[in-house]
Amino acid sequence: MLKAARIFSSISSPRVFTERSAIPTGRSDTSELVAIVLFSGIGLFVSLVVVILGIQGAWP
Repeated sequence: MLKAARIFSSISSPRVFTERSAIPTGRSDTSELVAIVLFSGIGLFVSLVVVILGIQGAWP
């Protein structure tokens, strides 16, 4: 005989963010900017290496 599994998901109350509580105290806008700059810089570097080496892409 088949038995149905009951899955209960816990629904938490919505979290209300104020100006001060939305940003953790140890984190600032500067650290987010540094992460974006590093990610973009790595992407640009990889793109430059691909162009210099003349690697063909798989797209048409």
